[in-house]
Amino acid sequence: MPVLDPQPSKDPGGDDLLLPKLPVPVLQDTLDMYLRCTEHLVTEEQAKRTQGTVKKFGAPGGVGELLQKRLLERRESKANWIYDYWLNDMYLSNRQALPVNSSPAMVFPQQIFKAPIDSLRFAAHLISGVLEYKTHLDARALPTDYARGQLAGTPLCMEQYYRLFTSYRLPGPARDTLVAQESSVMPEPEHIIVACKNQFFVLDVVINFRRLNERDLLTQLDKIFKMANGEEERSPPIGLLTSDGRTEWAESRRVLMKESTNRDSLDMIERCLCLVCLDDATGPYMTDAHRATLMLHGGGGAKNGANRWYDKPMQFVVGSDGCCGVVCEHSAFEGIVLVQCTEYLLKYMSGSPSKLVRAASVSELPAPRRLRWKCTPEVHKHIASSGDKLLRLVRNLDMNVHKFCGYGKEFIKKQKMSPDAYIQVALQLAYYRCHGRPVSTYESASIRRFREGRVDNIRSATPEALSFVKAMTDGKLDTSNTEKMEKLRGAITAQTKYTLLAITGMAIDNHLLGLRGIAQELQMEKPEIFTDESYLVSNHFTLSTSQVPTTVDMFCCYGPVVPNGYGACYNPQSDHIIFCVSSFRESSETCSGQFVLVLEQALLEMRDLCNKCNLVRPEQTATKKGQALETQTRACSRERGAAGPMNATAGDQKNQQPHVPVRAAADRNKVEAHTQTSSSQGESSALKNGSKP
Repeated sequence: MPVLDPQPSKDPGGDDLLLPKLPVPVLQDTLDMYLRCTEHLVTEEQAKRTQGTVKKFGAPGGVGELLQKRLLERRESKANWIYDYWLNDMYLSNRQALPVNSSPAMVFPQQIFKAPIDSLRFAAHLISGVLEYKTHLDARALPTDYARGQLAGTPLCMEQYYRLFTSYRLPGPARDTLVAQESSVMPEPEHIIVACKNQFFVLDVVINFRRLNERDLLTQLDKIFKMANGEEERSPPIGLLTSDGRTEWAESRRVLMKESTNRDSLDMIERCLCLVCLDDATGPYMTDAHRATLMLHGGGGAKNGANRWYDKPMQFVVGSDGCCGVVCEHSAFEGIVLVQCTEYLLKYMSGSPSKLVRAASVSELPAPRRLRWKCTPEVHKHIASSGDKLLRLVRNLDMNVHKFCGYGKEFIKKQKMSPDAYIQVALQLAYYRCHGRPVSTYESASIRRFREGRVDNIRSATPEALSFVKAMTDGKLDTSNTEKMEKLRGAITAQTKYTLLAITGMAIDNHLLGLRGIAQELQMEKPEIFTDESYLVSNHFTLSTSQVPTTVDMFCCYGPVVPNGYGACYNPQSDHIIFCVSSFRESSETCSGQFVLVLEQALLEMRDLCNKCNLVRPEQTATKKGQALETQTRACSRERGAAGPMNATAGDQKNQQPHVPVRAAADRNKVEAHTQTSSSQGESSALKNGSKP
C-alpha cells in the first residue's frame, strides 16, 4: 500500500492551488506572544529565566534567525510547511494506544431495536448511506466548505474528505505511517470489513460491477451474523492487538506477518473502505456517558473492545442494544470532516425510508468470507497482554456527559459575545475554582483556509482570562459587578483575538514546532528555548478542549491528552450546551463529575453577571445601582435554588482556598450519579420528543 504523500501538489479536486499557502509568522511576534502566553503559567523566577532564553534565541544573527530563514525557504518548496512536522508530532510519533488517548468518537442517538434483525437493518441502511457518500467523494462532487464564525465565507481546503475511506494508519516501531489507496496504482477497494463476535468478515459491496442494494446488504449481514454465532471454532480476539501501544502493536504485526494467511487477512482489513462493528448488548439501559465510553473503547475484551480495528479511520458501531456511533483514527482528518460525514449519513437515514426493495437482487450472492488467522503462542501472549492493558484503560477512563440547560448560544450572542470564547472562559473559571491555578489549555483551530491546512492551537489560558477568574473567585466584596463584567469582556476579547491569529496562520504553536523541526533536520543541538521549563509546561495541555457543533442529534467525545488532565468537548446549541468531560481515575487531581458541577456553576454565575449588568441603566445613581444589583442577586438566588453543592456566594468563599476535588470513591460515585442521572433524564426526554439533545 503506497505511502500517503503529505505534500500533494494540489487538492484531488484541483481546487487546492487556488488557496493561499500557510504564512510563516514574524519571528519576534511569535517570541513576544510566547512570553505573554506562558509567563502566568510558571513561577516569577522561571518566567525571568525564560525571558533571557527567548531573548538569546531571537537575538540578531542568532539561532532563531537561522531557523526562521530555513523555515521561509521550506515554505517556498512545500505546499504546507508545517504539515508533515505537525502530523508526525501530533500523531505518528505518538506511541500511546489509539483508543481513548487519540481516537475521538461520535455518539448517535440511542436506537430502539426490538429484534436482532432490526440492528442489522440499521447497519444495512447505514452502509447504503456510506456508499452513497463515497459516490460523491469519487466524483469530487462535494460542495466546497466555507468558513463560519470569524472571517466567514472563506473557502476551505477539502483534501481531508478524500482520506475518509482511503487511509490507514500503519504501526511502526518508532513512528507510524499514514498510507492511502491510490486508484492509479491499484483498484479502489470494493469491500467493507464487518466485525462480529470478535471475528472479521469481508463484505463485498460491489459484485459483478454493481453496487449492492440495501436488501442485498441486509442479506449478507444476516449471513455474517449467523456465521459469527455458529459452532465453528472461532479465532482468538485478534482485534485487541490494535488497541495496544503503537510500538507493541507494530511488533505483534511483525510476528503476524510471518504467516501468509495472516498477511492476506491484514491486507483485506488495511484496504477496506471502513469497518462496521456489530456489537453485543452490554446493558438494558445506558447513560450518555456509558454510551460514550463504549464508542471510545468498547468496554474492554470482555465486552466489545476486541470487536474493533483501531487503525482504520472510520469504524461504524451498531450495538444490538441500540448503542451506535462511529470511532475514528484521527491522523487523516479533523473533527469537522467527521461531523460533516456523519451528519450526511444520519440525514440520509432519517430522510429516506429503508430501501430494501429498491432494485433487483443479485441472483446468487456469494457468501461473505471469514478472515483466518494463524496464531502462534507468541501471538497469543501479545493478545493477552493487549487485553490486560485495554482493561486498565477502560477502568481508568472517567467520562461525564452533561447537558447544560441553563441557556445556550443564543443567550451568549445577545450579550454581543462569541459563544466559543465565552465557553472557553467558563472552562478557565471552572478549572481555576477546582484547582486554584491556571493551566496550559489547547483549543483546536482550523487552518483549512490554507493549502493542506489542518489545525493550530488557540491558547485559551490568557492573562485576561486569569484576571477574570481571580475576580470571580477571590471573594473580595470591593470588586464590583461592573469590574467583573469588564474583565469578562476583556477575557472574551483576548480569546477572540487569539482565535483570529490562529485561523489566519499567525498563532505560535505551529511556528515553534516548525523551528524545532528545522533544528532537528539540521542535526543541531536542541535550542535551549525548547528544553526550557516554560516550554515543557506550556506544552503540557492539562485542558484539551474542542468545540464540535452538530446540526443533528449526536455528540462528540474523546479522552484527556495528559495523565492529570481533562478532555472537554462541547456542542453549543440554541438553548443548551452538551459537555463531554473526561479524565483519568488514576489521577488524584481530577474528577470529571466534580468538574462538570463546577462548570455548571461557572456558567450560571456568568449568566447572572451578564443579566445584572445589562439591567443597570447608565443614568442610575450609585445608590440605585446598588439596590438594583441587590434585588437582582436575590432574584437570581431564588431562580437557581439548590443548583448544586458548589453554589456558594462570594461572601461564603472569602478566605477559602479554591476547591480541589477529593477522589474518595464514595464521594466520586455520588457526584457521578448526580450529574449523569440529570444528563440521561434530559436525553431521554429529548429522544421521546424527537428533538435534539
